[in-house]
Amino acid sequence: MSAFINPPERIPFYLKIGIWFAEKIAGKEMLPARLLAWYPKAAIGSGVLESLTAHGRDDAEKRLLRLVRLQAAFELACPFCVDMNAFEFEKHGVSTEEFTALQTSFQTGFPPTFSLREKTALEYARLISATPLVFPNDLMKKLKSQFSERETVMLAATASQVNYWARLVQSLGTPPVGFSHNCDLPNNFQEE
Repeated sequence: MSAFINPPERIPFYLKIGIWFAEKIAGKEMLPARLLAWYPKAAIGSGVLESLTAHGRDDAEKRLLRLVRLQAAFELACPFCVDMNAFEFEKHGVSTEEFTALQTSFQTGFPPTFSLREKTALEYARLISATPLVFPNDLMKKLKSQFSERETVMLAATASQVNYWARLVQSLGTPPVGFSHNCDLPNNFQEE
């Protein structure tokens, strides 16, 4: 499976440097970065957005943000985003059972291993990734009671960033890169 378009043959030198760093860190060719080279402003803006991603200060916050990224990726049915965010999910304290549960949580509910705080954040991420955007008052009250304003912005920004990438990579036909070699993607994410 390949993208809808090919990367440009000539990439501006200043983008080559950023792409080189991204690929060095990822250990894989980053097709989205190469495709964005067709419009350097989009490449730079996307690079800045990615470089400012919230990662969390402690293990609990890192786990929470990973869960939010995964929930948004599954909600958006974005193979590239699932692949990217599933990478080493275990290192962020997410079990295989929890990972699997995120794929179907809209049908089955969240497993008991998720804290109330995590469930609230995941529901918020799901709503951020849905169309139309609707935020019920009861969820917003729970969110305000469990998260500070700063944390709420981090959750919203994290889920929204996945939304940005999902829309961008899916509209360019970007296939998964192969980060999630140690987890199975659901059948609807497999190549046809």
